[in-house]
Amino acid sequence: MTDELLPHVALSRHAHNRLGLQRTDEAWLEERWADPATRVLVVAGTRLRVLGGEVPLVPAAEAPDGTRVLLGETDGTTWFASIVAPEAAPGDPEEWVPLRGLLPALPGRPELAPLLFHAIGLAEWHHATRFCPRCATPLVSRAAGHELRCPRCDRAQFPRTDPAVIMAVRHGEELLLGRQPRWPADRWSTLAGFCEPGETLEDAVRREVDEEVGVRVGEVTYFGNQPWPLPASLMLGFVAHAETREIDVDGAEIEAARWFSREEFAAAVAAGEMQVPRGVSISSSLIADWYGGPLPGSD
Repeated sequence: MTDELLPHVALSRHAHNRLGLQRTDEAWLEERWADPATRVLVVAGTRLRVLGGEVPLVPAAEAPDGTRVLLGETDGTTWFASIVAPEAAPGDPEEWVPLRGLLPALPGRPELAPLLFHAIGLAEWHHATRFCPRCATPLVSRAAGHELRCPRCDRAQFPRTDPAVIMAVRHGEELLLGRQPRWPADRWSTLAGFCEPGETLEDAVRREVDEEVGVRVGEVTYFGNQPWPLPASLMLGFVAHAETREIDVDGAEIEAARWFSREEFAAAVAAGEMQVPRGVSISSSLIADWYGGPLPGSD
């Protein structure tokens, strides 16, 4: 399998050194922040600014005051994020977009993707985790943004990542795709769902497929994974081999599902009757891997 088929894998090849041991070294953090070569991603709430199709990377001296987060280092450059309130964001509100709006452009700047995912993942966590779950006291940022601690009871909170399974359900040469009720009428994708406590990933695949479309899955093979901070998931991809074909959708999460041959799939996409995931999503990679090449209509 090539990067052309697996764009989500290509993005992960630019992982940054997260410098975890420096997160509590205040003198080191101040020194790196003062370095003119240091660059900062400004996050407004959980949104990033886009100017001319690019995310601005500003010197620390030009970054607005906010919650300072150490992202790490790449090629000798230290990276921070500054998380500010939306009302304190510079520029026009229309310039600030959620991470999902940036996904189509990420293949052109794959070296930035891990930094953006890291920054947005922590911003989402800071946004959702404001009070101590034990005593409701407002939490204080520590460890360069990677810990939230209660000043009253000293209880610490750490970022969470929720495992979610996403699967290409195959039967012979056919692929099962479904659609959610809230999607546009022509949008179809692979099935997905969250892993539950005490459940293996393979059993989560089997359970989700059974619950959503009534198809029984036997063999489950690992495909790959992708950070997905929307808001805090790790997408774990699998190929699920169906033992039955009859479809019985649950009507809640999935309103329609059907089996596609490669010929039917190509014809539906080419005719504009069906839209499928594109770009860096692992769902697109799963479909392209089954299809055996770039998806119809890809540049």
